[in-house]
Amino acid sequence: MKEVMAFIRVNKINPTKKALAEGGFPAFTCRSVLGRGKKRIDPELISLVIESGELPLSSQGEHLTESFRWIPKRLITLIVEDEQVEDVVNILIKTNQTGNPGDGKIFVLPIYEAYTVRSGEHTRDAF
Repeated sequence: MKEVMAFIRVNKINPTKKALAEGGFPAFTCRSVLGRGKKRIDPELISLVIESGELPLSSQGEHLTESFRWIPKRLITLIVEDEQVEDVVNILIKTNQTGNPGDGKIFVLPIYEAYTVRSGEHTRDAF
């Protein structure tokens, strides 16, 4: 079994929920999270700011003033069988890919054990 974790844009949660359900994955957890990526800044821009003392009127200039701004995202987690990982990842990419920075990240982690709290059932029986 694997856990698939996806950080996606806030406005993509409803299309993602629909796509996962249509793909046979209706059960997942969604959380509101805050974070930031590794947006790179052009070193020449930094030099320009230092020399001129003014920020350029651009998204990078805004980024320089808010270097630690938290961006709202949604974190989706699903537990799936190993052979289902590729299907889930493809659904997530197809639904969330805009081609712009900030589209998100997907991580796949192994699940070694699972238990159902109510019954105490172990591993595969827990699903």
